[in-house]
Amino acid sequence: MALVELVMPKMGESVMEGTILTWLKKPGDRIQQDESVLEVATDKVDTEVPSPFNGILKEIRANQGDVVQVGTAIAIIETEVNQPAATGTPVATPTVTITPAQPAAVEQKPVAAVAQTHTHIEHNNIKGGKFYSPLVLNIARQENISLSEVEQIAGSGKDGRVTKHDLFDYIQAKKDGKIAAAKTENIVQQTPVETKAASTEPAYVSKPASSSNGNVEIVQMDRMRKMIADRMVESKRISPHVTSFVEADVTNIVYWRNRWKNDFMERENVALTFTPIFIEAVVKAIKDYPMVNISIEDDKILVKRDINIGIAVALPNGNLIVPVIKHADQLNIVGLTKKVNDLAKRARQNKLTADDLSGGTYTVSNVGSFGNLMGTPIIVQPQAAILALGAVIKKPAVIETPQGDTLGIRHMMFLSHSYDHRAIDGSLGGMFVRRVADYLEKFDVNRKIFV
Repeated sequence: MALVELVMPKMGESVMEGTILTWLKKPGDRIQQDESVLEVATDKVDTEVPSPFNGILKEIRANQGDVVQVGTAIAIIETEVNQPAATGTPVATPTVTITPAQPAAVEQKPVAAVAQTHTHIEHNNIKGGKFYSPLVLNIARQENISLSEVEQIAGSGKDGRVTKHDLFDYIQAKKDGKIAAAKTENIVQQTPVETKAASTEPAYVSKPASSSNGNVEIVQMDRMRKMIADRMVESKRISPHVTSFVEADVTNIVYWRNRWKNDFMERENVALTFTPIFIEAVVKAIKDYPMVNISIEDDKILVKRDINIGIAVALPNGNLIVPVIKHADQLNIVGLTKKVNDLAKRARQNKLTADDLSGGTYTVSNVGSFGNLMGTPIIVQPQAAILALGAVIKKPAVIETPQGDTLGIRHMMFLSHSYDHRAIDGSLGGMFVRRVADYLEKFDVNRKIFV
């Protein structure tokens, strides 16, 4: 037998600690390789931590709510290694130490152990050998979702695993009448082993707590909404926000995109949207005005050489997340389009890693996707500026021609640039957003997207 330490994993280049939300297993439970053991939260993302080997959870060294440094041992797992084949003469099994990076040998369960854990395995590996985490099973029990229904859900997790968010989407679709009500037999049953784990499950995995007080419904914020609220208040406290507005004529971009979007979809299998085109213009303007690509530390201005563009993404639950396009200046339109689509898709599927959310130096928020003409976005700390992209709308505008001014129908949009007045004055903030608009208005309608 061998005792192995399960350590707090590294979940991003700038993430040095994590908060334990809940343990999905308790001492004495048998754990399969890649089975989720606990849920961990960082300031970037929440995630389940799987076991890298088979074994039995012997000891938990960190409690729910503890903040633990990356690399710190949080549990001890007993695993079987190098177990000899059964022979007439008993052979002693040596005790060895295995690091988490080193895979454990395939576990050989004694017959008695198999009998004791049969019920647990049956409920965690439903038909066809599929694995369902205890968290998913707990939610299914609470919502009266049958085993047959769980099996029909298309998983978005690794290897097609059904995640809690897949289950929530299914439950909501049922409530909306998009899925016919299923039979209630074979509801996922709770085993005695899992009773305690279910009672300590965090509130955010179910409906937000609410109460009624006359004509007012009181809804408890979920964890992410609390985090967003804290960050927004802190950003306003840290940075004196100023916002400059510019209206840009993006008619050439609209015509160009309409010309190429079908060919792009056919060749690259992703949608060609306005966002990557706007990001390209932002990157060019940052190169012209590098003093907006900064952060402030005490009385020092840190000018960032890397141009890492954050893109604000609204999640289906109404919360907001900002994944980052690293080294955006090194990508062309095709690369930016693929990256934008990939990050937005994974954000909505809750598949972002902490590394996807770190390292941003400047952020773009497309408020126009909600039909808004303009906005006054709040800076993502420790950055010093953020740009809101308004809706593209057709309106009459003055067109300057060699023959004189005339009126025409143009595609126009507002750019709203919020910046930290401690380091960025109105002249720089205004010139920057004007330069972005210039790049958009001078977009070459004859530009080739494929070389």
